[in-house]
Amino acid sequence: MSVGKTEVVSVRVEPQIKAALQAAAEREMRSLANMVEVMVVAYCRTNGVPLNGVSDETLPSARPSR
Repeated sequence: MSVGKTEVVSVRVEPQIKAALQAAAEREMRSLANMVEVMVVAYCRTNGVPLNGVSDETLPSARPSR
């Protein structure tokens, strides 16, 4: 997503949520971290949450379908 320095995020989720995330990542041939990035970017774009410092070209696959 970014060429610069990355940040560490640690979260706790239910085992079923982790399994769903792993399944989604495998389906998209992504790492768990990249799948989370794609999901967050897609959510923000869909719901009008500002993505400060994230260009429109970043993760084009995270664009909401119209």
